[in-house]
Amino acid sequence: MPIPNFPSKHKSHPIVTPQEHVAYFRQQGFIPNFPIPESVIFCYEGNLLERITSVESVEQVHGVGGGFYLLTDTDNRVAVSGNNGIGAPGVSMLLEILIELGVKRFINIGIAGGLQKTSDIGDVVVCTSAIRDEGVSYHYLADPSAPALPSENLTAAFMRTLKDDGILYTQGPTWTIDAFFRETVGEIQHYQQEGVVTVEMEAAALFAISILRGVDMASGFVISDSVAELVWHPQILAQETHESLFRVYQAARITLQQQV
Repeated sequence: MPIPNFPSKHKSHPIVTPQEHVAYFRQQGFIPNFPIPESVIFCYEGNLLERITSVESVEQVHGVGGGFYLLTDTDNRVAVSGNNGIGAPGVSMLLEILIELGVKRFINIGIAGGLQKTSDIGDVVVCTSAIRDEGVSYHYLADPSAPALPSENLTAAFMRTLKDDGILYTQGPTWTIDAFFRETVGEIQHYQQEGVVTVEMEAAALFAISILRGVDMASGFVISDSVAELVWHPQILAQETHESLFRVYQAARITLQQQV
């Protein structure tokens, strides 16, 4: 059965809008008034968020996701959002709320599985498109065959920053899937042959929402584990994974500070 189940979904109006959601929770005192940043970095690894908040000058804003921090040294133009869980649905809802609050640009960074034998642990990959093997994107893009693509301009700016900072990277497509424990050998072999570089759980949904809402979204990953040999080789907790991820964060911060 295709997603969404109701074939005329995209011709009907949503029953709850981001505007109504934000208005209600602000009225109830859960979302405070705070300086709205122009840009937000999404991250998922708790150790990365802890490191960011320990070395940066931050102001925490409660009521906006699991952990939302204004980077005060950017004059609050950039914020970091983490501790929102793993996978598309949670971060997608938060993205909608942040867009409604007025945020215009986003860079999504995280770890990803490597599909290609040429990828090593700690390698940086800039995402150029996302295969839609999750559920969220189909509720946003009416054409099920439409690609989930990042912002061309923001992605190019992100790559320039990585290059200027001496961070080696590759670029290519990702495979976004909801079910971590249902990535199969057959799928991996297929996507390897298609030249897909990574597998992760959020990018396609975030790209789809950004396309519909008219905001900029880029995404970069660090290879933390490999399935290229058709067995799982995890190095999620390795020092090179952590260090590479922090450098990608720093590049994302610089990129977003330079946007006007």
